[in-house]
Amino acid sequence: MRNKPDEDFSYRPEWIKNNKVGIDVSEVTFVNWNSGGSNSISALANAESNMNYKDKYFSWKNRLTIRYGINKQQEQELRKTEDLFEINSNLGYRPDGLSNWFYSARLNFKTQLTNGYQYPDTSKPISGFMAPGYLFFGGGMEYGKRIDELSFYFSPLTVKTTFVLDEDLANAGAFGVTPAVLDVDGNVIIPGNRIHKEVGILITNSYEMAVVENISLRNLISLYTDYINSFGNIDVDWQINFDFKVNHFVKATFGSHIIYDDDVKTKKPTDVEGEFDKAGAKIQWKQILAIGFVHNF
Repeated sequence: MRNKPDEDFSYRPEWIKNNKVGIDVSEVTFVNWNSGGSNSISALANAESNMNYKDKYFSWKNRLTIRYGINKQQEQELRKTEDLFEINSNLGYRPDGLSNWFYSARLNFKTQLTNGYQYPDTSKPISGFMAPGYLFFGGGMEYGKRIDELSFYFSPLTVKTTFVLDEDLANAGAFGVTPAVLDVDGNVIIPGNRIHKEVGILITNSYEMAVVENISLRNLISLYTDYINSFGNIDVDWQINFDFKVNHFVKATFGSHIIYDDDVKTKKPTDVEGEFDKAGAKIQWKQILAIGFVHNF
């Protein structure tokens, strides 16, 4: 006898938990190598924890991601290559158990764990823990026929809060906060703001699929524009990752990450040595190719 929809197994409340830790390592060593080269070793550690709930009407997805990478080359100091601490939480409700549309509330928080530098200069950090830190919180509508694989989200009201808790970076007006007011001698009269708030529109799309056996694709894109300060100036965060599964423990990853944030200005040198002027924002791009070990539990 066929179960009624309310009794169907697919509607039963369930928690789905998944944790994953991994490390990618690459190493190059030269001995009497005629073409020349520099010995180097790199490592990237990553951890991801997912705790998701779903029933007939509710979907609640939570994810914690931590990544940290380092590189050591011959005759160079240890350098950071990756640094991320991120929390995502997305709560969706559909009044009709057969609908693919969800009323949704979404929270995203991200920062880094240690100071970042403009290598080889390590005398002054250009970023650090909660400098910046980003918090997005808003509500809207989400479409997802198979919401774990494909999701479109639109929020007409999302608050973006940028934290710059480092005093020097806040006074310099880094990452879009209001800079300090200085006197003619360069002394601080009014300290720079450490928090910058925006209210705007957020659109996201996530898509996961199996390309072929043992090769999967994850596409994540986020578009945000602020109503008040720069409406129509769109911040972009776009990631594409291919995962190649060799066996249960060994995998390879090839990925691309593009960021454009109008609040993150670049610098250009002036005619005075050691002094810089602010320039416009530029596209940030990172490409990853790694082979390593992963453990799911």
